[in-house]
Amino acid sequence: MTGENKLDQSEITRYARHIVLPEIGGAGQQRLKAARVLVIGAGGLGAPVLVYLAAAGIGRIGIVDDDAVALSNLQRQIIHRTEDIDRAKVERAAEAITALNPHVGVDEHRLRLNPDNAEALFRQYDLVIDGSDNFDTRYLAADTAAAVGIPLVTGAVGRFDGSLTVLMPYSAGADGRPNPSYRDLFPEPPPAGVVPSCAEAGIVGALTGVIGTLQAMEAIKVIAGFGEPLVGRLLMYDALTAQFNTIRYRRRA
Repeated sequence: MTGENKLDQSEITRYARHIVLPEIGGAGQQRLKAARVLVIGAGGLGAPVLVYLAAAGIGRIGIVDDDAVALSNLQRQIIHRTEDIDRAKVERAAEAITALNPHVGVDEHRLRLNPDNAEALFRQYDLVIDGSDNFDTRYLAADTAAAVGIPLVTGAVGRFDGSLTVLMPYSAGADGRPNPSYRDLFPEPPPAGVVPSCAEAGIVGALTGVIGTLQAMEAIKVIAGFGEPLVGRLLMYDALTAQFNTIRYRRRA
């Protein structure tokens, strides 16, 4: 192992269960250490994403969130604690990451993603994970990641069900076809008020752990270069029946 991403002995021990896997090995772990990942949201989805990315040894993690911890968050946002109420989510999440893995660098972006800052922010990272809870941010993240040319792992949850997919519309699949974009899957956001928020409809806390953990898994696959990421496939989970289903989607034009 050579170069600036060389693993020291403590890292070799920490990541031993990764390194012993032929699909990852030392080279894959070095790729994880070299990676810069931006996570949108330090809430229900972002919490498990951040924990597992940090545990996996991602070299630098950026966190985008303009919110503060509230008591009602703690039913699902497992990176925060009762004593963190009213603290900035990015601040508390950064502390948790450093406590878990001091080898991981953290960038705190206490702001709301918008059309004025999205592109400059995305260009600082190699991959983006969207754990936001609103359609405006989801479409902005998808459009920006496509324009910048970096992978996006996007997920959504509601009540008892969730979904996720991996977007790389700037490249082609093994068949030579251009990969689909988010708008190929969901051409337009639904009208305002049609889809209730989690605050209005409710949500099972553990559901965000299921989908967030799957988002982290997809990001690790993309970065380390193993397995088949969910490109052109939407994975759906129904917690009431404990069923997973996958649908394929393609570029529309």
